[in-house]
Amino acid sequence: MKMTKIIAMVMVFLSGIANAQEVIVHDPVMVKNEQGYYLFSTGPGIVFYHSTDMKNWQNQGSVFSEMPKWTNRIKGFDGHMWAPDIYQANGQYYLYYSVSSFGKNTSGIGVVTNKTLDKSSPQYKWTDHGVVVQSIPNRDLFNAIDPAIIQDENGDTWMSFGSFWAGIKMVKLDDSLLKVAEPQEWRSTAKRERSLLISDTVAYPGAIEAPFIAKHGQYYYQFVSWDFCCRGEESTYKVVVGRSKSATGPFLDKDGKDMAQGGGSILVQGDENWYGVGHNSFYTFDGISYLAVHAYDANDKSLPKLKILPVRWDAEWPVVTQEQLLNYKSNLVE
Repeated sequence: MKMTKIIAMVMVFLSGIANAQEVIVHDPVMVKNEQGYYLFSTGPGIVFYHSTDMKNWQNQGSVFSEMPKWTNRIKGFDGHMWAPDIYQANGQYYLYYSVSSFGKNTSGIGVVTNKTLDKSSPQYKWTDHGVVVQSIPNRDLFNAIDPAIIQDENGDTWMSFGSFWAGIKMVKLDDSLLKVAEPQEWRSTAKRERSLLISDTVAYPGAIEAPFIAKHGQYYYQFVSWDFCCRGEESTYKVVVGRSKSATGPFLDKDGKDMAQGGGSILVQGDENWYGVGHNSFYTFDGISYLAVHAYDANDKSLPKLKILPVRWDAEWPVVTQEQLLNYKSNLVE
């Protein structure tokens, strides 16, 4: 895709954000460094922001000014990149991103690296390394979008991902973090019921996506989103969680049901003020845990707004409240 078209898309996207004053995002992920907090989200070329307090955010533009060449293989991809994850290791930042044809598992996950996130630094340069995982209709019963990275208890690094179809997958990465390790190791960590008689090209039923695994205390927690985003007042997104003492599961909910068998305990969901809440990421900064999500504002045209919610713990289970959705309000600054 030509740079001029990408820039035009970005300007339209950012103009909508500027008019809204709050930060309008889908699928937020964050990282903290000495400059503060950086937030990445779905958008033209992957949109990102900088903040020193997690409330006032300055738009940094897009990671990509033109589409990587490998994305030409994703038929129907329109340049709108989805659901990234940002991961720091080996003295650099790894940004995993999704490309897809909407509603199909004609999808792929790529990775781009940078030594710094500071745009004023002479070292600031994103280098794309191509596709990591790809899904192909009628070959794969998974959808290669929504990546999230976790290092396990043995020091190995895994990428979890998935949306609808047969649910959430994990695959082990090699030491470069740029490709799948060989011999390949795969896991299925969360599913919802789906008949074997349904065509492999059909996404539904089984509305599950957006995995994020993080460790707190003795447990690894797997968060996923159930039901539907992106439908305005019909959005039914909710975040559910399970936990395991291994990064690769099995992840059990509060009732002891395996998430790979349909289990999951609801952590946060929509209400009269927020039509749907989902696609979360999870962090612990300075001893405080946070859940970052987007939520559809019932009082403002169903706009998907950034929410960063402090998490408390009850019997080693995360707890957030509906009140916190109202209390947090981001501010987009010039």
